[in-house]
Amino acid sequence: MLNVLDEFTHECLAIRVARKLKAIDVIDVLSDLFILRGIPAHIRSDNGPEFVAKAVQDWIAVVGAKTAYIERGSPWENGYIESFNARLRDELLNGEIFYTLREAQIVIESWRRHYNTIRPHASIGYKPPAPEVFVPAFASVAGCATPTGSAGHAGATANLKLTFHLDHSAGADQPTCSGSIRTSYSARSRSFACCLQTETSPPAFIR
Repeated sequence: MLNVLDEFTHECLAIRVARKLKAIDVIDVLSDLFILRGIPAHIRSDNGPEFVAKAVQDWIAVVGAKTAYIERGSPWENGYIESFNARLRDELLNGEIFYTLREAQIVIESWRRHYNTIRPHASIGYKPPAPEVFVPAFASVAGCATPTGSAGHAGATANLKLTFHLDHSAGADQPTCSGSIRTSYSARSRSFACCLQTETSPPAFIR
């Protein structure tokens, strides 16, 4: 799994699930997020081959971001993603057996959405990092609710009821492998943090 986490809001931006993870997959996930969230100042990662590949480093430099690799054998330097990986393992992976890759993708994506929109996080005041927002009504924009040529309806208003689902699923239906990226997309700290962690314990793909 390739996990992408915003270290400022603690929102999990993407979990890509596949049997193998290559440098092109890292570029694919990050490029989608760059388009949705903007280009960060830094991308922090461990020294996994997918992250230190020349293609990844060159691409990051071209788009205007910088890499910040942690020291080898020092996962505590990427503490946010390590904590997230532990939560993912304890709350989901240890209790599931995935019989197909597609099943794993669907179940893990569902957990990611729950993690972002419902699950309380102690580190941010027991609130979800990206809760669903319900806006009951909007006042009409001036002139929008007034029929053309009908001054007598100048006081008419239009009530709108909209529900916004803050969902940034980057490639949820695409294959991914075992690894993790932590990102920081905040207005205060425009940086990414990435880390690759291989899952060697159950659950395993049956076929």
